[in-house]
Amino acid sequence: MSQVLLITSSPRLESHSSRVARTLADKLASHAGSNLTVRDLTRRPLQHIDDSFAAARNTPSDLLTSTQKSVLSASDELLRELFAADTLVIAAGMINFGIPSSLKAYIDHVVRPGVTFRYGEKGPEGMVRGKKAYIVVARGGIYSQGPMQAYNFQDTYLKVALGFIGITDVEVIAVEGVAFGPEAAEKAVGAALARVEAVAA
Repeated sequence: MSQVLLITSSPRLESHSSRVARTLADKLASHAGSNLTVRDLTRRPLQHIDDSFAAARNTPSDLLTSTQKSVLSASDELLRELFAADTLVIAAGMINFGIPSSLKAYIDHVVRPGVTFRYGEKGPEGMVRGKKAYIVVARGGIYSQGPMQAYNFQDTYLKVALGFIGITDVEVIAVEGVAFGPEAAEKAVGAALARVEAVAA
């Protein structure tokens, strides 16, 4: 059975990134024998990591106290979803040139030493392998090219974070220029949905 994991993070109720990502995830999961898991980081926000999390994640599993296991419980649940998935679809609106804080909290929970990455003789090695990821991003301006490209810390960051834990087969579907008016937004969403159709086919 193929497992699709959809992760949404936009704080907007009418979110372009969530709409396009959900369409893609539904199409990918519509194939026979497929299953969809949805992780909505807006409706189910994660706590941002703190000192207790940092200490627990660096403690060997056989030495964890009951309190530390409780601290890591949310992270452990996310990791079970992540490792079970064959395909990831991540939706992220651009917030101040980067990703929503809810999605950053998710990344902080799943990038764990000894679980999703480790250090070897050649440096860091990702341990989450054999997965395909689609990043669906939405942004008001044009950041894939031109003078604002240097300000894009959205999909660029996500690709680095995913690659660090071993997910290197990543495609980006961008909904750009939605702040340039209703017609521009409709055109951008339409182009993204057309890309979804091509990917799902």
